[in-house]
Amino acid sequence: MKKVTINVSMNELGKVQYLTEVLPEIPTNTILYKKLTGLGATYGEIKAKRNSIIIEPNVPVIIGKCNDPKHKDDNLFGVYEGVYTDAIVTYLEKSVKKHYKLLTTPESFPKIKSAFEELEVDIYSSCFLLFDECHKLVKDADYRSDIALPLYDFFRFERKALVSATPIELSDPRFKEQQFQTVEIEPTFDYSKKIRLYHTNNTLQTFKDALQKQKGKPEPCCIFINSTDIVYALMKQLDLLEQSAVFCAPKSVEKLKRNKFKNASEQWDKSKMKQYNFFTSRFFNAVDIELEERPDVIILTDVFFAEHTMIDPHTDTIQIVGRFRNGISSITHISNTNKGLPQRTQDEIRGYLICSKEIYRIMKNFYDCASDRASRDAYRAALESLPFNRMLDKDGKENWFAIDNYMDEEIMKNYYHDENCLCEAYNNCTSFLPYHEGFYYSVGDSERLKRENKSQSIKEKRKEIVRQLEMLGECTTEMELEYKRDLMAAEPFIVKAYDTVGKAVIEQLNYSLKRITEAMIQKQYSEKAMGTEVIQLIKNSFQVGNKYSCKSIKEEISRIYGLLGVHPPKAITGKTISDFFTVSECKVKGDRGYLLISEIM
Repeated sequence: MKKVTINVSMNELGKVQYLTEVLPEIPTNTILYKKLTGLGATYGEIKAKRNSIIIEPNVPVIIGKCNDPKHKDDNLFGVYEGVYTDAIVTYLEKSVKKHYKLLTTPESFPKIKSAFEELEVDIYSSCFLLFDECHKLVKDADYRSDIALPLYDFFRFERKALVSATPIELSDPRFKEQQFQTVEIEPTFDYSKKIRLYHTNNTLQTFKDALQKQKGKPEPCCIFINSTDIVYALMKQLDLLEQSAVFCAPKSVEKLKRNKFKNASEQWDKSKMKQYNFFTSRFFNAVDIELEERPDVIILTDVFFAEHTMIDPHTDTIQIVGRFRNGISSITHISNTNKGLPQRTQDEIRGYLICSKEIYRIMKNFYDCASDRASRDAYRAALESLPFNRMLDKDGKENWFAIDNYMDEEIMKNYYHDENCLCEAYNNCTSFLPYHEGFYYSVGDSERLKRENKSQSIKEKRKEIVRQLEMLGECTTEMELEYKRDLMAAEPFIVKAYDTVGKAVIEQLNYSLKRITEAMIQKQYSEKAMGTEVIQLIKNSFQVGNKYSCKSIKEEISRIYGLLGVHPPKAITGKTISDFFTVSECKVKGDRGYLLISEIM
């Protein structure tokens, strides 16, 4: 892919050149890597003398720009949930003598397309399509299945571009086929910012200590955590409920209100801010937070409480800091780490994907060639259990953004394996100058972040417990054992069920006490089974991310075959586990064993 570099400079007053000063219009078939947030890429497209459709990652960004006084004469129209095709048609009809400036979420783009079709206007030749914050195509692909929907039409536009300060390499071959170029905006000055990196075994106590350092300062404190359960736990345990505001998604707002917390909002507004202001991932990107003060920014990650609180230094941290258009006073990232998280190189992850795809292709071929219904049903059941299913779109074709998402998520897990890995990730990021400090507390000497929330249903609590058990793995350290004892005290049944039948069975039975109890009994007295039952029971007994000794592997797999009365196809050894999982050799309490990296069937 062709690469073009354009320099931006800073004047004596510390003001950075605006993007339009060096790039009056974004050229077509371009991925714009602007490196700095707030350069005005979206602003420039809004002001450009052409019809524009700008795809933004979420609703607050759109509402913020539509309400911005800078754009009162720019004919902006926001499209998101609750805005329908008829309203878009009316807007287009009224804009005959003005340039269209449509801002939309990815999920609402089809409504714009329908409006153009209704008016018999060719959307592909009449508009420039800009995909803002394009790294979200990859970052959100695992839980926003429709985020890439506009890409099916994107490549049909005559004029189009993607932009981000933190783009992720895209593997979709259509970018090469249409000869896209990368335009990289290179600052001619040092733009790195100092960040305090606090590694800890107790996120609550370290957060409390960090707040003590801010005490008495007039500037507000802005805290970024991708979990409203953690946000509520922090506010309650540190007695911050009356001094706090939370900005999060609509469902989370309702959840907090059910817990009688009223200072929650789905839109950021300066008037709603308090001394302590919590933001979830909805506000990590694109939203302009304009304050006269320069706030202290704290980012919190707790991999034991919720894996999705992991923050990517190369994208998320940069985007978070970039929300504050008038600057910040300090940046602090508080995090624990988990040695149970598997570590894999990019080549190993790619190898896994290639192997998974080949296994899927072979099994799909068996399915397509099956001569009778019974065989097709058997092959279909096997196909549906294959990991590569997650890499396919609704039409059964390769979803390149899901593949990129998997690669990105697995690489990010490497950062949170241990303290050194997280430090190295920040050291390799040119946007930051990290100062690292460790905060370690004796078990029992200080309060821990409680994992229960009264606003949760019994099912939600059990799901949270299971998620934490997955993260804990084998519990080889005293700290991990202490965590598991906490979980046992909170919900003894679900911990015992997890140890007995595993996560897959519990989820299959929808966290039902009665059904799980029956499954636990049946595990010891199950009837004779054939086919994929051996695979299913092995997956229940062995969990990805955990380490097992060769002896325990041999004993457990032998037990499973004996339980079902099935003769194994070959002698069972510790290495037999590699028939079911991608593994790497390791030591388990001094004995030879294997770390399970991923399922292969």
